[in-house]
Amino acid sequence: MSTYKIDAAHSEITFKVKHLMITNVTGSFTKFDATLESSAADFSDAKISFEADIDSISTNNEQRDGHLKSDDFFAAASFPKLSFVSTSFEKLNDSAYLLKGNLTIRGNSKPVELAVEYGGTVTDPYGQVKAGFEIGGKISRKEFGLTWSATTEAGGVVVSDEVKLHLAVQMIKQA
Repeated sequence: MSTYKIDAAHSEITFKVKHLMITNVTGSFTKFDATLESSAADFSDAKISFEADIDSISTNNEQRDGHLKSDDFFAAASFPKLSFVSTSFEKLNDSAYLLKGNLTIRGNSKPVELAVEYGGTVTDPYGQVKAGFEIGGKISRKEFGLTWSATTEAGGVVVSDEVKLHLAVQMIKQA
C-alpha cells in the first residue's frame, strides 16, 4: 500500500460561480489537506480524502470573502472545514478516471461525481515521487445549505446555484 499526501505548494483548489449570470467569480481555498492510498500502480483502487479550511477562502475581495464565511454561506464559525471522502475511483482509460464520493459542507453530506485526468507520475530533482491530477465537476450550492440569494431589479439571479469545481493537484508519495 502506497500513501500520497498533497503538495500544497504545487496544488490549487478553485471554484467558479456565475455572478449576475454574465461573468464568473473565481475563488480558492489556500489551506487544505489530502491523502491518497493505493496498492495499484495505476491508482485504480485508490482511496482519497480531502479537506479545506473555510477560513482560507479567497476571492480577491475581503468583503465578499467575509460574506462567504458568514452564516449566509459557509458558516465558518460553526463548520470550519469542508471535506470529501471517496467511495470509488474508477479507471476509464490511461488518463481518465471517475471519482465518486461524499462531499460535506455545513454539515450537509451529498454524493458527488468528479472527472479526473491523470497527468502522470514523475520523480522530481529531490527524489520525491509525485503524481499529478486535474479534477473537475459541478455541484449545487443550495444542496449543501449555501442558500443565500438575491435578485437584480430586473429579477435576475445575483449568484448562480451551480458551482464549478477545479482542482489541480500534485501528490507526493510518502516514504
